Amino acid sequence: MSTGVVRHKSDDIVREPDEGPDVILVVDDDDDIASFVAFNLKVHGFEVIRARDGREALEMIETSRPDLAVIDWMMPNMDGVELTRRLRAEPLTSALPVIMLTARSMTVDKVVGLTAGVDDYLVKPFDTAELIARVSSTLRRNKEFREVSPLTGLPGNARVRREIADRMKAGGDYSVGYIDIDRFKSVNDVYGFDRGDEFITALARSLHRAVATSGRPPVFLGHIGGDDFVFICTPDQVLPLTKRAVTDFEHSADELYDAEDAQRGYIEVPDRRGNKQRAALVTLSIGVAESKTTGRRFNDPRVVMAVASEMKKVAKSQPGSYVAIDRRGLENADD
Repeated sequence: MSTGVVRHKSDDIVREPDEGPDVILVVDDDDDIASFVAFNLKVHGFEVIRARDGREALEMIETSRPDLAVIDWMMPNMDGVELTRRLRAEPLTSALPVIMLTARSMTVDKVVGLTAGVDDYLVKPFDTAELIARVSSTLRRNKEFREVSPLTGLPGNARVRREIADRMKAGGDYSVGYIDIDRFKSVNDVYGFDRGDEFITALARSLHRAVATSGRPPVFLGHIGGDDFVFICTPDQVLPLTKRAVTDFEHSADELYDAEDAQRGYIEVPDRRGNKQRAALVTLSIGVAESKTTGRRFNDPRVVMAVASEMKKVAKSQPGSYVAIDRRGLENADD
């Protein structure tokens, strides 16, 4: 594995627009309760849409796509339990989190709701603090569940950004590494996507093993899609962590190739004309952004990720597995 320290001049990062507020659908035929719930949700920064019963809610969901629904149990035309069953039966709404408003506190009633697919309950009467706490926690759980990669079990983009934001608020030094597998496309082209997934899970396992020996503070790992991974750690953890991960992964990857390809050190990839081109075995490119860089301060997680991505491109320009660390502004940095 090679490592490099690169001073990169460009500071022009395109920022994505901020995400809007979560949209909450309130479904209740009692105007007083619906108004109370809607008012308090708006005060705490949520966007609110309202429906008077289950049928109206289903029509509204088709156009509004809320992030969560607060549904009263007892309603005319279609009660909350039946509405929840219908939401769970439709692919587009099956994952919509639902909080049920109910005067029923008996265990048997809760079992009915949970069986229908309710995520949480608010038993009347309830206060504002409980309402906001349950809405916020249900949204958070749902988002974290959706963000987890089904292939590796690691959190995705949104959770990665929150982790970087938390490190920013904490004020200590941190590093963000962006990893991907070099020549991964050639693996898919020759062996198919199932074998490609094995390479991705092998990298996830290698990263876990490297993290296990990285000491304190704990290292954060994320999987942001395909063969792209992220780690967040302290600056002094970067090189030991990446060295262990690269060594472990390259050993694991060799065993995933067909024996003949692993022995000769390349695979033959057919081009569009049917000619075979040689592709070297996979390696890792790792770009790292560091918070302790002088001359500027990161104030947006997306900027940190963009810098790490830039450094990953620098790493890809080098032979073999390579770590490119951005330390622009450090006048006495060792190259």
